Amino acid sequence: MPFIPNTDKDRAEMFAKIGVKNFEALLAPIPEHLRLKEPLNIPQPLSEMEVKKLLHQLASNNVTGISFMGAGSYDHYIPSLVDYVISRPEFYTAYTPYQPEASQGTLQTIYEYQSMICELFNMDIANASMYDGGSAVAEACKVASNANSKTTFLISEGVNPNYRNCVETYFGKKKVKIIPLKNGQTDIEAIKEIYAKNKDIACTVIQSPNFLGILEPVKEISSAVHSVNSIFIGVPLPISLGMLTPPGEWGADIAVAEGQAFGISQAFGGPGLGILSCKKDFVRSMPGRIIGQTQDSQGRRGFVMTLQTREQHIKRERATSNICTNEGLCAIAACVYLTVMGPQGLKEVGELCYNKAHYLAKRICEIEGFKLVYEKPFFNEFVVSTPISAEKIVNKLAKKKIFAGIPVSEFYSGHKNELLIAVTEKRTKEEIEYFIEALRNVK
Repeated sequence: MPFIPNTDKDRAEMFAKIGVKNFEALLAPIPEHLRLKEPLNIPQPLSEMEVKKLLHQLASNNVTGISFMGAGSYDHYIPSLVDYVISRPEFYTAYTPYQPEASQGTLQTIYEYQSMICELFNMDIANASMYDGGSAVAEACKVASNANSKTTFLISEGVNPNYRNCVETYFGKKKVKIIPLKNGQTDIEAIKEIYAKNKDIACTVIQSPNFLGILEPVKEISSAVHSVNSIFIGVPLPISLGMLTPPGEWGADIAVAEGQAFGISQAFGGPGLGILSCKKDFVRSMPGRIIGQTQDSQGRRGFVMTLQTREQHIKRERATSNICTNEGLCAIAACVYLTVMGPQGLKEVGELCYNKAHYLAKRICEIEGFKLVYEKPFFNEFVVSTPISAEKIVNKLAKKKIFAGIPVSEFYSGHKNELLIAVTEKRTKEEIEYFIEALRNVK
């Protein structure tokens, strides 16, 4: 690349140092068909007026409807105050606060975000956020590995498949062992058997509610993991924590999650918010940064970057992670959302999600050919078996502007006639009844 002043000799030395022959060898992990072979076919530049016209045309293609889709991204209500606050230029256009003394407003909101996450998750420490739920799970595995010097990771099949893929991308498939499900829940006996055969397991990762919506026996799993002195990583659904037991009470050593439900739009799949919290024993192994409160020489309250275990600072190659930023604006959105909702509001949202999901599940089971796949406790998401392909149902109901859910077969093979359905506080009784009637008439 012409703007990088490396000579052929410089490049040869770098290739030799990392053990490859040439630049193409660095691209080996990328499938051949995905590599850029020729310049991108980028359209000619447009004027401001033309750009606005194009964007309006693209926006007109958006389809609104009634959403029963979940699997990690949910259609929750976002209070107006959230977007108002994060749209202020102090937050919206601010970059990473490298000069903390000049960024007190941003640091204070992150500090308050961390404090609320610790309280909500019942954990000692939370960092200033990660990219998303998947990277948070992978980074938590790295924290565990740094803590006990073990390099194999035990992950439940019930953990979001995208999160599992992220961990495999970080460490390689050979380092990840999958715990099978038994009737929709993580098989505890399988955990014990795997630990008995492998002494190099750094941690066990459990999501509850799991990807299929089912609540896991987390305290039993925690006991099994801690009985062999291993680390337990819990992945809760944050919006449920106003109603359900937090991971700190599960016995989790590290707790991570996707925080999209806290005032962040689904926005076609991103950005999200990676929440990472832990017990104080792991604070020195945490990635990213932690904001703390202090006093200046005149006794005035101030906020500082207390820990920043990053490659850009004194850690260099010893950095905990190469995650060098945080989802700052999304974390602020979560902070505002939690402030507006408060403990009671969060509890009410959880109860609405729970009650509406159970009402819908009961009504669907009254339709011939539909039934719950798992007779297990669930929160706001559940799987139903369908008389025809779940994919066909999704496609047919989309024409009625109903997003019926997600075919389980997209993530688990052999589940063609199973549909994963999520319900949030936004779904009205009229919308639910319209959905039920559409399911009743689907052929």
